[in-house]
Amino acid sequence: MPIHIGLAGWGDQDRLYGPNVKAKDRLKEYAKHFPLVEVDSSFYAIQPPDRFSKWTEETPESLHFIVKAYQGMTGHQRGPAAAAAAGDPDSTFAAFRESIAPVMEAGRLRAALFQYPPWFDCTRDNVRILRETKRRMGEIPCALEFRHQSWFTEEYRGRTLDFMRQEGWIHSVCDEPQAGLGSIPTVLEATDASMTVVRFHGRNASGWNQGGAANWRDVRYLYRYNSDELRQWAAYLEQLQQQSEHICVIFNNNSGGDAADNAKEMMVLLGQLRPDGRDPLEPREEPPQYEQLDLF
Repeated sequence: MPIHIGLAGWGDQDRLYGPNVKAKDRLKEYAKHFPLVEVDSSFYAIQPPDRFSKWTEETPESLHFIVKAYQGMTGHQRGPAAAAAAGDPDSTFAAFRESIAPVMEAGRLRAALFQYPPWFDCTRDNVRILRETKRRMGEIPCALEFRHQSWFTEEYRGRTLDFMRQEGWIHSVCDEPQAGLGSIPTVLEATDASMTVVRFHGRNASGWNQGGAANWRDVRYLYRYNSDELRQWAAYLEQLQQQSEHICVIFNNNSGGDAADNAKEMMVLLGQLRPDGRDPLEPREEPPQYEQLDLF
């Protein structure tokens, strides 16, 4: 199954789980529905290796991981906080590599995802940072996602893609609102013959640039793809299949609980079953309800 579909995170996907599924069992339950998951907790803090060991040991071999790179490695913080987050770059990268080693050793890491912030524009210094980042990651497969439009202007698009091919970066193709410099267009070109990542962020243009708002994360990804949009993307995914052996698709439109539903709809469009062999749209099993006998 060269097109692998999953979600960004598993803890908040309430529509997948019945009321009796405990938090510690959610990833195991998730693995019945999807063959791929994006670990996003790693963006906020480098996770201990034994946590990844636990996740791999408790889930079937059918489940593979995309691990989001720690924010101190991608420059998401600025000012004094940036220096604190980055620490010593060599040590930080070494800790991250050690963190994900159990997933690598289990053969279940699809890629480490490096998503750069909206102010990471196309400059000589930032090209140097990307080279250094790829060198520090060694043989670990790494996907690259931009958030600044300058990388894909008419002048630089071809050069950006060529650079990614030369340096061994996997392209993370995005579907997101076209909302100024802090968003990128959908560029349906692979840079790695073995893998391409596709991430669905929704199309909520009005909420995309509200980073200063208290609930901006809830607003930014509030979007439900309709059937026509998903059918169009099913054709795009098949187009990307001609360029890469594996297409890893992540639905990140989580704010309204739409990611799981849209991912399952896409699986149906592509003629896929769940990893447990069931229909993606099959209603979840609810525990049996026992009626209390009236003894008096």
